[in-house]
Amino acid sequence: MIYLDYQATTPLAPEAFEAMLPWLRDEHANPHSAHSAGRKAKAAIEVARAQVAALLPKGGRVVFTSGATEALNWAIKSVGGPVVTIATEHAAVLDTARAGGEARIVPVDREGLIDRAALAKALPGAKLVEAMLVNNEIGVIQPVAEIAVQAHAAGALMLCDAVQGYGRVPIPDGCDLIALSAHKIHGPKGVGALWVRDGVTLAPLLHGGDQESGRSGTLSPALCVGFGVAARLMAERAAQDAAHVEQLWSLATGMLAGWTINGAVSPRYHGNLNVRRAGLDVNRLMSDCRDIAFSAGSACASGSGRPSHVLKAIGLSDAEARGSIRLGFGRYTTEEELRIALTRIAAAADAQRIAA
Repeated sequence: MIYLDYQATTPLAPEAFEAMLPWLRDEHANPHSAHSAGRKAKAAIEVARAQVAALLPKGGRVVFTSGATEALNWAIKSVGGPVVTIATEHAAVLDTARAGGEARIVPVDREGLIDRAALAKALPGAKLVEAMLVNNEIGVIQPVAEIAVQAHAAGALMLCDAVQGYGRVPIPDGCDLIALSAHKIHGPKGVGALWVRDGVTLAPLLHGGDQESGRSGTLSPALCVGFGVAARLMAERAAQDAAHVEQLWSLATGMLAGWTINGAVSPRYHGNLNVRRAGLDVNRLMSDCRDIAFSAGSACASGSGRPSHVLKAIGLSDAEARGSIRLGFGRYTTEEELRIALTRIAAAADAQRIAA
């Protein structure tokens, strides 16, 4: 299997796996217990917390959660509405904002970038503004720092969904709340974090122990340690990973030169290549290339039968959206396996055209 679905999840870093093993196999104490074994587990979590925080702005605290969905729900539900957000955001944001009352959804242009004039109109009276740093479907980088300035001028807090950008794209200092997920940076599934700026107080989403000073629930030392090591590796390997991604992007865009890229080429994270081809039957393509893992859109919306709301928001027709695929690659993708996969995908797509 050639894996090209890095936006859905990334392979677990071997270093993170090895660091987690003792906490899964031998060190079973509750990190919230006062005895020495509990304190040892708590100390490991605090090391991980510092490792995650090292890639975030100063002047805030990292609260571990079960994942980014919980972090986003907590931030949005605690601050309350009206909530201003963007039409291309993840369902964890859009659904939560709509469930909470007044959600003001700001459109994007054909490149996938926020309509700044529409944002200005949506801001009066808003309590919270949310923007995704790197879009999970098309990789477009939103101007979060500029959006934060507008949000603060209107008296609103700024929430950033940094799940896809954390460790890859600098996170601006202007954010008040930042949501993260470990499994998007070669860490384990089941753990994420919400960064909360000093002075921002959130009402609890979960009650029952307040283990994280605002968030209740027993933490998993293994998951937290894996997240911390993954974050440390993102910092240590930043230049190496970025250079590798650019090489893979150049290879992929060269081999798929006849395809149309969805969303802006710049500003964009180049580990995400979302492309379309007229008349493409994506379901048939995925069947013909079943030993290659790639996506027709967000993993969270797969199987819904609906065209991607992100691709619709940038102006694509239903047919264009359904004729699009997302290729995600990164640290552990080799040039050779990407070349093999793209050759297979292109050949299968060509075969469809010939058959038609």
